[in-house]
Amino acid sequence: MMRKKRRSSVDKGEEAATATKSKKSRSAGRQPKEAPTEETNQSVFAVFLREAGVTLKQGGTSNEIAVDQVVFQKRIQKQLKKSPRYPGIVQEFTTGLESHIEDPERFRNCLLPCVPRLSDGDSSCVSSFQESLLRMLLGIEMLQTFVINILLEKLPEYMLDGPADGGLSIPRIIINQLKWLDRVVDSKELATKLMELVSVAPVEIQRDIITSLPEMLDDSQHNDIARELNTLLQENTQLTVPILDALSSLNLSSSLLTEVRGAVMATLAAVQLEDLPVVVKFILHAVSTSDAYEVVYNLRKKLELEQCVLLPALQASQSRIKKKGSVVSASTPAASSSQDSVTLILDGIKSAVRFQKTISEAWLKAIESVDEVEDHKVIDLLVLFILHSTNANQSRRGAERVLKIKVRTGLIQDALLQRTFRDYAQVMRGYFPSILALAQTLLRSPDPCVVPFGGHMYRHAFTAFDSYCQQEVVSSLVTHVCSGVGGEVDMALELLCGLVTEKPSEMSLYAVFVKGILDYMDNLTPQQIRRLFHLLSRLAFGQQQQGSHIQDDMHIVIRKQLSSTVPKYKRIGIIGAVMIVGSMGAFRLKVKESQNGSLPQETFRQVTALLELVKSSSESSPEAAALYYDELANLILISNLDPQVQETIADSVVRDFQDDFVVDVGPEISGSFPFPACVMYNLDEKESQENIAINLLPVLAKDIQNKGEQQSQTKKAHRRVSPLCLSPFFRLLRLCEEKQNEGGLEEIDGLLGCPVILTDMDVVEKMESLSKAEKEFLCTLLFHTINWFREIINAFCRQKETEMKMKVMTRLQNITYLQTLLERALAETPGYVPPVANFDGESTDGTMLSTSAPVNKAKKEGTGKKRKAPAKNSSESSSQLDESTEADKTQQEQPEKEKEKEIRQGVSLVSYRQFFRELDIEVLSVLQCDLISRSLLDSELNTKAVEEVVLGPAELVFLLEDMFRKLEFSLTAAPAKRSPFLKGRTDKSVGFSHLQQKSSKDIASCCVELLPALCSPGKLPQPFSDASV
Repeated sequence: MMRKKRRSSVDKGEEAATATKSKKSRSAGRQPKEAPTEETNQSVFAVFLREAGVTLKQGGTSNEIAVDQVVFQKRIQKQLKKSPRYPGIVQEFTTGLESHIEDPERFRNCLLPCVPRLSDGDSSCVSSFQESLLRMLLGIEMLQTFVINILLEKLPEYMLDGPADGGLSIPRIIINQLKWLDRVVDSKELATKLMELVSVAPVEIQRDIITSLPEMLDDSQHNDIARELNTLLQENTQLTVPILDALSSLNLSSSLLTEVRGAVMATLAAVQLEDLPVVVKFILHAVSTSDAYEVVYNLRKKLELEQCVLLPALQASQSRIKKKGSVVSASTPAASSSQDSVTLILDGIKSAVRFQKTISEAWLKAIESVDEVEDHKVIDLLVLFILHSTNANQSRRGAERVLKIKVRTGLIQDALLQRTFRDYAQVMRGYFPSILALAQTLLRSPDPCVVPFGGHMYRHAFTAFDSYCQQEVVSSLVTHVCSGVGGEVDMALELLCGLVTEKPSEMSLYAVFVKGILDYMDNLTPQQIRRLFHLLSRLAFGQQQQGSHIQDDMHIVIRKQLSSTVPKYKRIGIIGAVMIVGSMGAFRLKVKESQNGSLPQETFRQVTALLELVKSSSESSPEAAALYYDELANLILISNLDPQVQETIADSVVRDFQDDFVVDVGPEISGSFPFPACVMYNLDEKESQENIAINLLPVLAKDIQNKGEQQSQTKKAHRRVSPLCLSPFFRLLRLCEEKQNEGGLEEIDGLLGCPVILTDMDVVEKMESLSKAEKEFLCTLLFHTINWFREIINAFCRQKETEMKMKVMTRLQNITYLQTLLERALAETPGYVPPVANFDGESTDGTMLSTSAPVNKAKKEGTGKKRKAPAKNSSESSSQLDESTEADKTQQEQPEKEKEKEIRQGVSLVSYRQFFRELDIEVLSVLQCDLISRSLLDSELNTKAVEEVVLGPAELVFLLEDMFRKLEFSLTAAPAKRSPFLKGRTDKSVGFSHLQQKSSKDIASCCVELLPALCSPGKLPQPFSDASV
């Protein structure tokens, strides 16, 4: 080493002498030789570097530095300035540099960091990291311009070369040398040359240069370079990302920034998907308060996230068409890539919202300003989720407010939400906490217009997300059910039922969560309990039995409730047991164990055993038995039971109904009753009469007698027949017949016209002379009779035969007439509590809706006694209207009206509606019937009379009032179904249990179909039309 250094010293002297000779020869005007000149220049360059502390190395060895880089720079600058040949020596130095780096290896060494030389005594002051030789020379102002020119001239030589050994990119290293210089001597010239290079360089080099511009140039050049970049952006979309990255880092004037942002916004539709995140980030970068709304509004308008998903999906489908044999999952990377791009876009929006208050406010205003359904986009929902999740500047409250407004006005609908979850599930997974919180808020809202949208959010979240999210959704819905708030409970149960139907396998994993609701059934209504047991039984006893692990718990709960002596809990047991029967006994399309498509024998045995258990548990209580019949009827109506189960239920029903309520009519009715018994309201001809009647008065008398007696233990074992069960039992019978005979009721059509064993209703005129017990007996008899006729109309209102239609309309006349009698009877019987008619209400103890019943202050003339003659029929008279009857009525009409005014005014039945059986919505189809007539034939088949039946004013009012109540209950949006204080006295859903099984849309459609008939000329009778006007 020492010998080598001495040789270098000798060489240095020789080089100095050669340089002196060369100078003299140039001054003498002689042309020097090229080789001595190069040697001289290199000697100057090498000498100065060596004296300053840097030793140049050959090959792959890095250049060495013996001093700190600051010391080196000062020494070079001092040597150049003190040289007698200054400033020409600078040119000589740079020429030597240029000659030195002609060799690629030496050029590479000069670009890489120098290594400290530890052999010298002063090496202790050298830093462990030193810059490259060229980087240190760029820090010397007198050399900077020359070195920059040299580097930029060398750059094109390596543009087309790939990465060198070790992955080093020479062009990138050259560009890095120009970054973060302490001072740029000629920034304008540098900017000009860099942009010239950009115009000819390959795309990768262009991106590197453009991205580095903010780190190379002074602030004075930022505006000029931004204009050039803006122009380049319009010409070359491949450079969108680096240009916008550079523009984001430049210090621009507000006017220029606005101009550039507008130009970028104009090209938004043509930007590549992977470039969109950078574009969005730039657009939202440094937005002023005054421009925030306009910028966000335009961005929202032009940003089409739908294309981010549709385009990759289209490309994937095309690739599948081209490669039919390839695996379908080959399209997954494209879809994942698009989801990643959307995620980055939303991250850019989230960053802008979090750190710029004006941006969050502008987004809310932009979304709020949309006033058309089709103008709302997926980005609107996604931004609302972002605002809710970040809660920057209290944006969570604003997001909730805007979402509620949009949902309430119908501008954001389920279709948009469904599209968002379907196409952006991966993106939205990151916002699941906000989605869950918003769904909870909407479901708990007192505004019924927004509650369903919260339900849609729950449903889509369960369908689109992973098992953790599904568990959170189920837990949240269970919490809603246990809250006890009516509307919230109904929607949560409906959602759980829907999820069990759509996703039984997934829901079975969370059956234990749902089972926990059984501990909170005290807060649920019977309709809600029915729905709860429906979903639990589907989970536990469905066809696949995914939730079979809760079967034992279900059986335990049912048996416990059925054995209870408390009516409320027995009612829960009956409802639950019937729902389990519906799930266990459902018709199965594919059952390998069974034969001929029927139930397995063991399952059938369990179903029949459970039916017998419910029946035996409810026999001692008429209310419980009536509820059992109603629940079983609803099950048959809405379920598709196995034929074996269906037949078993039907056989038992037909047999028991005939035994309990149908009797043969003899010449005399034996028995001791409070009033004389007689056969009333017979609609069938004598010669075709099968001599049967509904044994109502005797059954009622015996039931009241049994109530007054102290029954022994042996009597309790016998089944108790009560008139309370008449209407529910017949409903069950009718639905069994319809199910087995595909809607036909030929087997039981005799019950439509058969008479009822009652008493002469003239006794109502003598109410003042009756005892309290007799008055109450008569009122109870009237209630049961009216409810029987109401159930008869429910059964036969859809029959097409003329005779059936006439009988149905006559039964309507019977009801309206009996109601006028009941009004007068109730007026004479203060404090009377009617028998229960709807057994699934909050209470079945006969509690009145109001303590005082309003009195009819003005009765329509002709609605009471006018119907008496045709409606009050004994076994010797007929209720059909013929010409002679009409004439008699006309003669009696005036005196009876005058007499009616003298009769005590009756009580309004408005407060007694809960004690009447519910009319099915199909009954309203009677409003479409016009005048119905038929000819009566004598023995010689000659027409002896013509019977005519038409809806009168009383019947029309009766049907229209029922229609109004149904529409009011179904379509009127209640503010909030909160649990009121003393809620047992204000249950307004009593009497609408059948209606609740239909959607509001179906009910509205049914009523709309009736409008043409109601609005047709001549539909209403003339007196009624005049009175209405």
